[in-house]
Amino acid sequence: MHQWALAATQHDPPSARQYHALREKGHSHGRALRVLADRLLRILIAMLKTSTSYDPALNNKNATP
Repeated sequence: MHQWALAATQHDPPSARQYHALREKGHSHGRALRVLADRLLRILIAMLKTSTSYDPALNNKNATP
């Protein structure tokens, strides 16, 4: 999960925005990555429940810091 969240901060703009917003609020690096990992898990669980593929356009529209 740590690696997945770290890669998301480098390759997924909504994840990067959320990470930087959390860091600006004073969260540690590890805490910010845990928050991102939770978000990624929620996305994965929703995909599995609905048997859908990942849609970055939907993810970008709904991402909030």
